[in-house]
Amino acid sequence: MIHDAVTDAGLLDTMANNLGLVAAFVAALYVTAGICAVREVMNSRTSQGSVAWLLSLFFLPYITVPLYFVFGWRSFSDYAKIQATLGRSERARRADELGLTDHEETRDWPVLSRVAGVPFLAGNKAKLLIDGEATFGAIKDAIARAQTVVFFQFFAIHDDALGREMADALIERAKAGVEVYFLYDDVGSHALSREFIHRLKDAGVRVCGFNENHKFLRLLGPMRLNYRNHRKLVVVDHVEAYVGGHNVADQYVGRDKWFGHWRDTHVRVEGPAAVACALSFVEDWLWASGTQIELPQVTEIPMPGDESVLVMPTGPADKLEECALAFVEAAAQAKRRLWITTPYLVPSLDVQTALCAAAMRGVDVRILLPEKRDHWTVWLASHAYEDTFVQRGVKVYRYTDGFLHSKVTLMDDDLVSIGTVNFDNRSFQINFELTLWFTHERMIRNVETMLTNDFQNARLTWPDVFQSRSYVFRVLAQGARLLSPIL
Repeated sequence: MIHDAVTDAGLLDTMANNLGLVAAFVAALYVTAGICAVREVMNSRTSQGSVAWLLSLFFLPYITVPLYFVFGWRSFSDYAKIQATLGRSERARRADELGLTDHEETRDWPVLSRVAGVPFLAGNKAKLLIDGEATFGAIKDAIARAQTVVFFQFFAIHDDALGREMADALIERAKAGVEVYFLYDDVGSHALSREFIHRLKDAGVRVCGFNENHKFLRLLGPMRLNYRNHRKLVVVDHVEAYVGGHNVADQYVGRDKWFGHWRDTHVRVEGPAAVACALSFVEDWLWASGTQIELPQVTEIPMPGDESVLVMPTGPADKLEECALAFVEAAAQAKRRLWITTPYLVPSLDVQTALCAAAMRGVDVRILLPEKRDHWTVWLASHAYEDTFVQRGVKVYRYTDGFLHSKVTLMDDDLVSIGTVNFDNRSFQINFELTLWFTHERMIRNVETMLTNDFQNARLTWPDVFQSRSYVFRVLAQGARLLSPIL
């Protein structure tokens, strides 16, 4: 105790001798907190979230100011400038000039088209890829066919057997003279080894982390650690693209004992939609690396099929929460059924309202979630939301045949989405995501068959399930729900 008293006295003496520095630090901290508060007021999206930030900035600035720079300071004007530089606003006109626009589908789905900023593109050929073996087998075959360029982008890439298989495929093409671009998210791929990256670079693969040039606090902006690139995309020769829920790790092909069978969905598209996917990658690459990929100038794009596809990249650079807008629109238009598969259920109030309203007007609203957990907090929060939905007529199922990671929506017999979007605030508001929307009967029937099988391997949640849980579990679930803005 004597030692502690001496230490405290020494600390007080040091502070007394440096009152000027202490006062300057406190003043600077409160000025910074004030700047953050003004910015939050001017850029507020929800009053609840903004009030929480303002109170914390006022009462706990020492803790809140650093957290605000990481989680609250949303500034992607530089990404928006890249979109303008690469002519995103001109793409609808360009699609018209090339005769790629499906005017009928674009007219039938005006909200989705406006959110995407491009029309539905006609003339595509699409194939549903169920689970990892089909997905990565198709991707490896496509890479082996590459003649000019490969764009390879995933949120999570592991240095394991599957990761090395994909690296080998990319290295072989790079050594054959194909331009190979490898883009990964720094958070999702945080464990990716330097040896793995250097091996790719040594073979001529261009490698970049999404936040590589945006890691640290700068005078002109904060770090973007909280804003992650969650897209999973492979484009080969600008003619075929692969989009869906899989990341590159052994667990995604069922090699993990805890998860067992990994239930996931990807889709292959060939035609104009592949070009639109390539443009999404080019935007991400320019923002991440600072270098622009020169795309070939074409006067004609092959149209190998009869399917219309809408390519919808969304993210924090959007002016509105456009990803959520698109899914709310699908829920609002549903007349007969709305089937959703997602590994995480942490939706915003708007999305909750849209789904509950659909169920209450008689739509068969089903949400399929995993029984197993992979992230404790999100898993707990999903149980609290599950109870809210079940009480209002939404049918919530828990997938029991392994782990469910698929991100698919089926609306009536009219619309299907396949992509990277989870039903949580992070996907709807924070992350960069990519969704493909389909309207062709062939894809709708294939997805219907797939989801029917999935529901047969799931258990229905009854209204009293949550209340029958232990009190501790319910407290933890409701507590995790409070963190929903950042989950």
